[in-house]
Amino acid sequence: MTPAPEPHAPTSEDPQDHLLVSRWLNGASPWLDPAERVPYGHLISAAAALRCAPADVVSRLAALGYHDVQIPDGRLPASVAAEDAALVESVDSGRGSWVDVTVPVSLRQTVVLADRLQVSPAEVARRLTALGYHYPAGSGPLPETRDARDLLLIRKDRKGYGAWLDQGEEVRAGHVLQVAAELKCGPHAAALRLTALGVRLPYTPDPVDDRLLHTGAAGDEVHHHAAAWYPGHVLAVARETGRRPADVLARLQELGCWIDPLSLPDAPEEDDFVILSEGLDGHSPWLRVNSVVGVQLRHVLRAALVTGRSPAETAERLASLGHVLHENARLPETADEEDVRLLETVDRSFKDGVHLEHVLRSAGLTGRSPADVAERLSALGYRLPDEVEYPEVRAVLRG
Repeated sequence: MTPAPEPHAPTSEDPQDHLLVSRWLNGASPWLDPAERVPYGHLISAAAALRCAPADVVSRLAALGYHDVQIPDGRLPASVAAEDAALVESVDSGRGSWVDVTVPVSLRQTVVLADRLQVSPAEVARRLTALGYHYPAGSGPLPETRDARDLLLIRKDRKGYGAWLDQGEEVRAGHVLQVAAELKCGPHAAALRLTALGVRLPYTPDPVDDRLLHTGAAGDEVHHHAAAWYPGHVLAVARETGRRPADVLARLQELGCWIDPLSLPDAPEEDDFVILSEGLDGHSPWLRVNSVVGVQLRHVLRAALVTGRSPAETAERLASLGHVLHENARLPETADEEDVRLLETVDRSFKDGVHLEHVLRSAGLTGRSPADVAERLSALGYRLPDEVEYPEVRAVLRG
């Protein structure tokens, strides 16, 4: 059986003609349809493959019956380089799709090509412009340095499903913090690179921003959003930079941080840094505000012992600095090391019930009787919902 003729197969026997009119520029089917417009990218890639001028390709296509060839405004480039074929292939679609010469080149197209070709975005833009492509009106020059992180910087959809920033587009401040965390770079560096790529920010980057966002907490390189939730950090950087705490909070909000209503003193007491630090040493790591279960009672008692204040005075000062005790907590009149040791064994919040297994665990760790533990935890505000009779026998500590 004679095979059916291939649609639009060329009648010419010239291998170059076959390459010219093959859709994949490989000299084989499928073939371009003479009734359809030949894309400009196909024209440039064919010229690069055949090592001839684009004008010669247009002439040969016309001789083969392809009279509708897409040509940009202005003159065709006199020549093309072999590597220009890679420039005009669209990164948004599959094989045989071309960058549309009628619309501005996307920032994604540029940074992907820069990474593939190991050149700068500026070099890609220059070469595409020389080929007749154009960039958004009013867009400035792109960076002269290549950065492999550019594509991740401009990805709007963090799952990578196809939403990308473009030149002239304004990005939300939180995007900068998010990509900086993912790329493990400073937010200021991320902001500067986005600006260099032509993306607009809702604020002007400042080198001090990284200091404002760096809380010193474990993993804070991926939790920049939460910088304002550490009052000790806010007061410390205010003192370090000579700014008012309110101004630090305002800048953090500009930078995309989550902000809760918080009023901090312009002139904090020296003890404030002590009671706001996790180690009670006046330095980071700082306590993080927990608006759900509140500041730990154990920390209040430890802070009272260190500063010589009463638990009530300590809790009142912490509350004025943003750290509030849970409403169920009951403060003892005086701070006691025994209470601190007991509370160190409790991993329940004041919102949770303390059950038999928790009491027995604390008794085993402290050497106190379960009855004594239960009584003391109840006095400190914990709920013990189990109706059990706790033994009076003290646990034996094993070294």
